[in-house]
Amino acid sequence: MILRKLLGEFVDVVEWTDDSPNTMVWRFERYGNEIKNGAQLTVRAGQVAVFVSEGQIADVFAPGMYTLETRNLPLLSTLQGWVHGFQSPFKAEVYFVSTRRFTDLKWGTRNPVILRDPEFGPIRLRAFGSYVVRIVEAGTFIREIVGTDSHFTVEEVAQQLRNMIVSRLAVVLGESGVPILDMAASYEALGQFITNAVGTRFLAYGLELSQLLVENVSLPPEVEAALDARSRMGIVGDLRAYQQFQAAEALAKAAAQPGGTAGDGLGLAMGLMLGNQAGRAFAGPWGQATPPP
Repeated sequence: MILRKLLGEFVDVVEWTDDSPNTMVWRFERYGNEIKNGAQLTVRAGQVAVFVSEGQIADVFAPGMYTLETRNLPLLSTLQGWVHGFQSPFKAEVYFVSTRRFTDLKWGTRNPVILRDPEFGPIRLRAFGSYVVRIVEAGTFIREIVGTDSHFTVEEVAQQLRNMIVSRLAVVLGESGVPILDMAASYEALGQFITNAVGTRFLAYGLELSQLLVENVSLPPEVEAALDARSRMGIVGDLRAYQQFQAAEALAKAAAQPGGTAGDGLGLAMGLMLGNQAGRAFAGPWGQATPPP
């Protein structure tokens, strides 16, 4: 205990070398929160260091190397009532905050969202995708999200961020006016819509929503089955038209052949067509042929 106290009082290097991919905030640990006056602070690229005194955000340091003295700790000096020339070890919590981008974070709807489609009316949709976030206001993020957590990871805030995105999804999809059949071609635009709608809410927590991607928007299985049936009906209709077109082309080619069996074939085909037309003309109300008077 005595050794820890002595080592704590004479801490003269304050730095964070952890390179884990999911750590957003890490608190520098030492005995009694005491830092020696004149200690060296090293803030690496992709970090900022935040000094906290009795729960209040004090000084924030960008990447660089610093000698911790009264002159470069103005807010902390004011909070702790230091006089000019202060030389004793001082107490403060130091939080290192990662400012790099945290990528490939997932979002998605647990339950379908309901909206009105211009063609199909009320429908239920599910959607999922990914997003990128980074800390832009370290003090705000610590105050609003981290609190006194000594090791804060992206997983601890991902659920809350996902809820913020999904809560705006129905509104954004409704305001976009994009029909469900055109949705796949509008994923990029929808992602930008959601980013604009949710971005200000992220900033309230000191975060920047750098990018949001919509990877899929899907309908309930029964609605997808109905759309498949509708597509098959459309294809069948097109096939019938294509068959009629092929028959007409065949007649035209046969007519172009000089004499012989081609003319006979054309005459036979024309006779069949005329016979079919005559049969339809004299068909009775029950589909039976009625002879002419």
